[in-house]
This record gives sequence, structure tokens and C-alpha cells, in this order.
Amino acid sequence: MDKIKILWADDEIDLLKPQLMFLEKRGYEVITVSNGYDALEECEQDKDIDVVFLDESMPGITGLETLSKLKATNPLLPVVMITKNEAEHVMEEAIGSQIADYLIKPVNPNQILLSLKKIIDNKRLVREKTSSDYQQEFRQIFMQINSGLGIEEWADVYRKIINWEIKIDESNSTQMYDILSMQKGEANTEFSKFIVKNYVDWVQRGEGPVMSNQLMRSKVFPHLRDGEPTLFVLLDNLRYDQWKVIEPIITELYRVEEEDFFYSILPTSTQYSRNAIFSGLMPLDIAKRFPDWWKNDNEEGGKNLHEDVLFNELLKRAFRKEIKNEYVKVTSGNQARQIQDNIFNYLNNDITVIVYNFIDMMSHARTEMEVLKELAGDEKAYRSLTRSWFLNSPLWAALQRAAERKVQLIIATDHGTIRVNTPSKVVGDRETTTNLRYKVGRNLQYDKKDVLEIRDPEKAGLPRPNVSSAFIFAKDDRFFLYPNNYNHFNNYYRNTFQHGGISLEEMICPVIRLTSK
Repeated sequence: MDKIKILWADDEIDLLKPQLMFLEKRGYEVITVSNGYDALEECEQDKDIDVVFLDESMPGITGLETLSKLKATNPLLPVVMITKNEAEHVMEEAIGSQIADYLIKPVNPNQILLSLKKIIDNKRLVREKTSSDYQQEFRQIFMQINSGLGIEEWADVYRKIINWEIKIDESNSTQMYDILSMQKGEANTEFSKFIVKNYVDWVQRGEGPVMSNQLMRSKVFPHLRDGEPTLFVLLDNLRYDQWKVIEPIITELYRVEEEDFFYSILPTSTQYSRNAIFSGLMPLDIAKRFPDWWKNDNEEGGKNLHEDVLFNELLKRAFRKEIKNEYVKVTSGNQARQIQDNIFNYLNNDITVIVYNFIDMMSHARTEMEVLKELAGDEKAYRSLTRSWFLNSPLWAALQRAAERKVQLIIATDHGTIRVNTPSKVVGDRETTTNLRYKVGRNLQYDKKDVLEIRDPEKAGLPRPNVSSAFIFAKDDRFFLYPNNYNHFNNYYRNTFQHGGISLEEMICPVIRLTSK
């Protein structure tokens, strides 16, 4: 590796010999100049300079003026401002010009070294520290996964894995990422066993985790307060890792009061989980109580057309007083812009529900569009695309406006999604559903080790389309394929994001309660 080259501009450069000798002994190459003009000329002639140390107070042209000219010609060149001046406006101007660091004279060699480490070696040091810390925790997570975890413990393990995944992403440690991916796969295998063992009992006895049908009563309604409007934003298909990458944006204006989880019901699909959320009922109960508002998989027509009326019925059952509410669904750009325009009107309600469909549409579009496969090629890119969308979305613009008032914001989802890689063959009749992560049909043939099979759907709170209908749910990263054109569809759907089955990513869903700062 070539020596790191430093340009140091200071009109009292002769007084800095101890610092210069210290750096040279550490293997750095240091070029010195005594004024801003020479610094600009040197940077123009020598394109290999890695960092500039710039005195703020120099004759002829000041450090701030030099900084401005340097950034105009080479905006990526790191500049460290060194000054005797502790005036606030000087600091603000320097920081506003995107300096890499700011040091107050007199500076000792260790300060200089620390600054260089932060600038030059930052990524390497972060990568090494992250790798070391994860290696230490790897065994602990491994033992947790294999120790018979409960409901809350699985959520805790999932949170740990995602936090490490994001840290490793930031450190660009490919080797550690591969190890973590293997550990997440193992976690999903054990989590699938946990769901297979317990899910039907949870539904039957009502003693399991907070699930989709209990979300409103458990996590939203208890926090409604007179005189303080609540915005309940449901981002369809939002995973916990996606929440963590948009969290820094939201927390600029909102304070996190509580970050919690709930379990999506099966199937982890919009038709089932979202109807369950807004009705407060399992799908079987919706079909029995409100048959006109429920359609089975094999029936024609929209499956989520009555969420608003189901929600109003839930409010009537939950409260003995009128709750002023509004239900808004966003599936297009025009509707999104209307949210932005009408946000202050929504704050006149006790609770406003905003269902935003973009992330779900993005995951499905990625399957069909090559350009999106390139843009969101892996988990890291998928998170990055989510963050970029949110930062520039009408939704965030609306939430920024809402933050001007005292408002409670609750962000949740209906289910997550998982990147599938392992095909599993299924044989069914023509009426068998097409979803890649679950199937409903008669006389289904499948590999039993790959699925959770529910032959009596009513025990899982699910309607039965036909007398002999059964449900099967794919475990971990599997996806269902028919024997016909098997290789074609395997290549087409492998490495796509799907939902409907059993995995940490699909079932353990974030719900976050925030207040405007």
C-alpha cells in the first residue's frame, strides 16, 4: 500500500516540526506550504494528495477561502480545519463547507493521528471492529437459536440478527456477511419448527403473541388520547430491517416512544393479514360475520376492498363513544400527493389510518422487472432502495408537515417478505392458488418436511373454500413450484422477494409508536 500523502498549509509551519516528524515516523508523507495560494496550486498539480490540514488564519487568503476553492475543484478531498479561533460562526462555516474534522490549536500529535485514523482508516477500523464484535456474539446467538426459544426471545434474536446485518453492511465485510447469512438461515429453520409446533395452539387458545387480529386493540387503541391526533401508517410489506434504515430519517422530527413487535397471522399475505388487522378478527370470523366483505383465494374480485368498513366496525366494538376517524389507502402517485396536501385535515381526527402500498408493489415489481432486480439485487440494496424511496416520498413530506403539530405517529406493517432460494415441488388441481409461499387446494401433493400443513383450516382461523381444502405454508426460504416448466420457473423466481409463508422476516413485524418533537 502506498504512503498516505498529507498536505499541511500553515503560515507557522516551522513551529510544527514535532508534529511533522511524528507523522513521518508513522509512515505518512507530508508536504508543507505556508499559504492558501500554494495549497491550491499543490492540490492542482498533485492529484495523489489524500488529506489536507488547513490553518484557518493565514495571510493573503484565509483558510475558509482556501477551503471554499478546494471544495469547488475537488469536493471529495478531505480537509481538516485547524484554528486558534473558537468563534461559533467560524466553526459553523467550516462545518457547512463539509470539512472532515475541526481541531483547535495547539494540536498535539495524537490529535492529528486520531483525525487521520477517522478520515483515512475509518472504514477499515469499523470493518475490523464489527467483525471482531460479531465473532464474539456469533456463538451466543447460535446457542440462543438452538435453546428452545419462546415468543419474545425469537423477536429478540431477530432484532439482534438484523442489527448485525446492518452493521456488517456498513462495514462492507463480505466474509462476515456470508457467515451472518448462514446464521440467519439457521435461525429461520429453527423458527419454522417453532411456528409448526405452536401456531394452531395460539389460534385455538388465544395464549400466543400479539397477532395481526389483536394489533389494534393491543398496540394502538390503548394509546389514543383526547386532544392529540394519531396517525396510524401501515406500510405494506415493511420488514424490521427496512424500518431500521428509515428510522434515522423519521427520528429527525419524531421521538421513538416504543419499538415493539407483533406476529403476522398465516398466510403472511395482504388479503389475510391486513383484513385481520383492521377487523380485529381472524379471517374465518370475518367470513362468518361479514360474508359480503370476504372473498376466498379462488373467488374473483378484490380481496381488500372493505378494510375501511371493517375498521369502523372494530372501533364500534372497542369503544363506547364516537371515535372520529378516516381511512386512506395510497396505491398511486396522485393519492400520495393528496396525502401531502390534506395532512392537516387528517389531524382533526382522533385517528387517521394511512395504508401505503409502495414497498409491496416494489417487491412484486422486482420479480418482473430486470432493472429493479439490478437496483435491489440483494438485501443491502433492497434496504437502500427502501430508504431512498422514503426520503423522497410524498409520505415523508406529509409527515414532516404533521410534525409541526403535536401528533402521535404509529408505524406498522401487515407482513414482511423473504428472499426465496430453495424450490419445493407441489402438485395440485386447477383451483390451487398461485402464491409461491402458500397454497390452498384439494388433494395437494408436496414434500412434508418443506411445509406446515393445515388440513383443518378452521383450527387456524381460516375459511375453507371447499370441504376438502387444505393449506400448506412454505418454511424458511422455500418457494413452491409445479413440475411443469420447473427449471424455467425456478430460474425466474429464485432470488425474488415473496411472502405468504413462515419466516422471521415475514412473521415478526415491527410496530413503532412515536411523538412529534
